[in-house]
Formats: sequence, C-alpha cells, structure tokens
Amino acid sequence: MEIHIMRIAIVGDGKVGSALTEQLAKEGHDIVVIDSNKAVLREAVEELDVMVVHGNGATLKVQELADVEHSDLLIAATSADEINLLCCIIARKLGCPHTIARVRNPEYAHQLYFLKDELGLSMMVNPELAAASEIFRLLQFPSFLQRDSFAKGRVEIVEIEVRGESKLIGKKLAELYKTARVKVLVCAVERGDDVLIPDGNFKLRKHDKLYVTASSKDLAKLIHNLGLERRKIRNVLIVGGGNIAYYLAEDLIASGVDVKIIEIDPERCLLLAEALPRATVIEADGSERGVLDSEGIGGTDAVVTLTNIDEENLIISMYADFAGVSKVITKINRTEYHEVFRDRGIECVVSPKELCSHEIVRYVRAMHNTTEDSIITLHRIVGGRMEALEFKANENTWYLGMTLSQLRLKKDILIACISRQGEIIIPQGSDSIRPGDTVIVVTTAEKIVHDLNDIFEEQEERFRFREARE
Repeated sequence: MEIHIMRIAIVGDGKVGSALTEQLAKEGHDIVVIDSNKAVLREAVEELDVMVVHGNGATLKVQELADVEHSDLLIAATSADEINLLCCIIARKLGCPHTIARVRNPEYAHQLYFLKDELGLSMMVNPELAAASEIFRLLQFPSFLQRDSFAKGRVEIVEIEVRGESKLIGKKLAELYKTARVKVLVCAVERGDDVLIPDGNFKLRKHDKLYVTASSKDLAKLIHNLGLERRKIRNVLIVGGGNIAYYLAEDLIASGVDVKIIEIDPERCLLLAEALPRATVIEADGSERGVLDSEGIGGTDAVVTLTNIDEENLIISMYADFAGVSKVITKINRTEYHEVFRDRGIECVVSPKELCSHEIVRYVRAMHNTTEDSIITLHRIVGGRMEALEFKANENTWYLGMTLSQLRLKKDILIACISRQGEIIIPQGSDSIRPGDTVIVVTTAEKIVHDLNDIFEEQEERFRFREARE
C-alpha cells in the first residue's frame, strides 16, 4: 500500500513530543519541531531527520515560520494546557485540518470534551489519565503484567509470566489451550532476549512471558484454570501524589478499594485530602524506608510508585517487593530504563508518555488512508518490540470470503482474533474475514501496518480482485 507522507508540526519537544518526533520520523513523515529551547532543538536535528523552528508555538508568527498552514497535522505537547489549546486554535485558523492537544489538568479535562468541536480539536490526550486507567486495569487482575483491550473492551491481550511454581512449566502450548478451557491464543512469547511467535508444539519454560489473546469475559476463568494467583486487591499504597495518583485514587475508591497516598509536598497533600475525602493522605517522604514501614507497606496488597523521579520509583518498588508486596506497579518517565526495571524484578511498568504517543501514532496512521479498514487501536507489547493493532474490515476489500489458509500473511504477522457481532473467534485456517469484522493483528514493531491490506502478501487473487473492480 502506498502511504501518504504527511507534514506534521509538533510543538514542545519534551517527553511526549520527543517520543512522537522519533516515531513519526521513523515512519517517514515530514516533521517540523517547534520549541523555545535551542538545546532541545539542536539535539533533535542531530539525532533525527527533522526540521526545527525556534520560538513560542502559540504565536502566529512562529506557526507561519513553521508553515503550519500547509501541514496536515499539528500536535501541541508542551507542559502547559493553555499553550497547547492556543496552539491548536491558531493552527486551525491558519488552515491546518487536524490538531491534537495534550491536556493534563483534571479541571480542564472533563469540560473540554464538551468544547472539543468548538475549539476545532481533532483529539485530546491526557498521559496521566491514560496511565491511571492502565494501572487500575492491572490492579483488577493482579496476575497480569500488562493488559491491552480491543473491540470496545470485548477482547484483551494480557501478559502472563510462567513463574517457578507454575504448572505450565514443560507443557506444550497445545496442552495449555486444553488446560485453559476457554478460547485463547498465545500470540507471542518473550524468552530472555528473544521474542517468538509460537506454534502448538512450543514448550514452555520458567520465566517465559506469554502474550495471550482472550475474551474479556473469560479472563477470570483463564486465571482460575491456569492456576494463576487470584488474590483480590483490597488496599493500595500510592507513593507520589500527582495527577496520576488523583485519577487512580478516584477509580480505586469508586470500586471499594482502600487507598493511602504518601506525598512530600504539604500543599499538594491539602489539595488531595480535599479532593479525595475517602483516601488517607500522608505528608511524608515516601522514599524513606522508615516512612514505608510505619505506613504498613508489608501488609499492603499493592504498591504503586508515582514520584517524578525514576530512580526513586525503582528503589521504592524494589523495597516493596522485598517487603513481600504481591503486586508492585511502577511509573517510568524515561523508557530507556524499562529493561533496568525488569532486570531488577519490577515487571509491571507504566509509561505515561508511551501510552500517549501510541494513541497519537494510531490517529496519524489512520489519517489519509484511502480504505475504510484503517487502524482503530494500537498497543505496543513485549516492551515495545511488537505491535497489536485493531482494524475493521469493510465491504470492498479483496480478501473477504477467502479462508485464512488461502491467504498468505507477511512474515512475522499473526491474526490473533476476529470479533464478529459480539462473538470472539480465535482464528483457524478455515475461518475467513467478513465485512464489519473487527480483526486484531500482532506484528513486529519494525513492520509499519496502516490497514489490513498491509498484512497480506501480493497474490493472484488480489490482482484478480483489482481487475474485476476496474
């Protein structure tokens, strides 16, 4: 498929902006970065094939210098919500057809959804809210290291580690499928540094990490039948009282979980105590062992570390693990530390900037596609080394009605699931894709997939389909 190369302006080259710049430049788009920090722009030019403009992206003059008028998309990702909104308003006035704003303030986030169309925003993203939602979902099923949802929440890909005492050790995947007694597909296995797309004869080993596709309604059965830990989270200790802590505490309290937040800033403690009257807010340094012990870390069901310093989060998480906490979730700002955390036994890691950038990349890939079966959802799995993508099949594509055994998928691509009118299908060779189906595809991150046509090899049936249409 020929991909439309877009001109994209990114205002703000901080955590989210730099992640987007790197990914979208890698995908071949023309990127112009706008920032008031010359050092940041110099680094962007040295490391990536991008253009830069120095200045305030919320001014008409700077946007004209960046030729935003002729850009396909402007992404405003500065640290200030008001600046981001103003950037998008100016870009729309100049004629830029698509704008995305990062909005973090909880007070703005709720009301801006009502004003989204009036402001001309194509999309709003909130990294902190996305991170809180991800953490909440992980706390619902503590056995899973990662959960990604598809098909409006009906399908999930979950990460499971084969632990030392697991009855899965030594079993072939074909046996696992029998043991699970629900429809599942292991779409990837991480073994040490290797990532594998396994078949039914693949034999499981200790410490393998499985990425399992299943219906959301079958997750509880899957946990039970595979003998995974079924402990319910009843109380959570959160270290760090920023916006993620606020959003997460709201969700946890609403679901009946006891929440304790440790925050060092006295003013922030007062705000949290007022906004979350059912939470226990402690003014203290959560990185101190004495504080953690006095607040009963050893008797806590789950610990979530949300300070702004990765090193602090790592140390607190390691101590929580040492203290016997069964579920530890850690926020990271610098994704290059991901492997460091995993090497230290901290498996549940959440990156707000990655969650945010994935959502924007999904939107970008869906733009300007000529087909209707463009990407709906995008998640990175296996530490970002693979992508899981969701598409909706339309009526006018060549592969409809053909069985999967008749189609040739490109290397390192797997159809993990088909959702059809509420039915979850783990596909076999005799299955086919029909109009309206939701199709979930897993592929290596190096392969850029924009729509369903991209997953198949060119073949005679495809050419015949084209000829018939012409």
